[in-house]
Amino acid sequence: MSDEMTNSVSAGSTAEDPSAPAVQAVGGETSQEVRTAQFPPLDANPAGGEREKKLDLLLDLSLPLSIELGRTQMQIRDILDLQRGSVVEFEKLASEPVDILINGKKMAEGEVVVIEKHFGIRITNLVEASERVKSLGK
Repeated sequence: MSDEMTNSVSAGSTAEDPSAPAVQAVGGETSQEVRTAQFPPLDANPAGGEREKKLDLLLDLSLPLSIELGRTQMQIRDILDLQRGSVVEFEKLASEPVDILINGKKMAEGEVVVIEKHFGIRITNLVEASERVKSLGK
């Protein structure tokens, strides 16, 4: 390529943007405009607003919540013998807390309370956040 074909940049301005430098061709070629990139101002926390919008979408989701009083294993013969008034014994003691499961994952423990003829659960202990995050992968 010869020196005549190379482009040179001059400090001249264009009619559209007076601060943008213009490229002028040497040797009769057409000139091309060069504009500087325009970026929006930087926020201190650019993902903060996006994160809040995404969290707002999740706040309306419904997840199954279940209370596990205890577990036991039974043989099929014993299950078939169950009838009204039968008692099923769990591995947990009556004084032990019940597990609160959200979407099948243990999130808290609580105790059973009775409020005006209705059962309820008083939350006594939350599972640590690090343990909840570990259980997500399982």
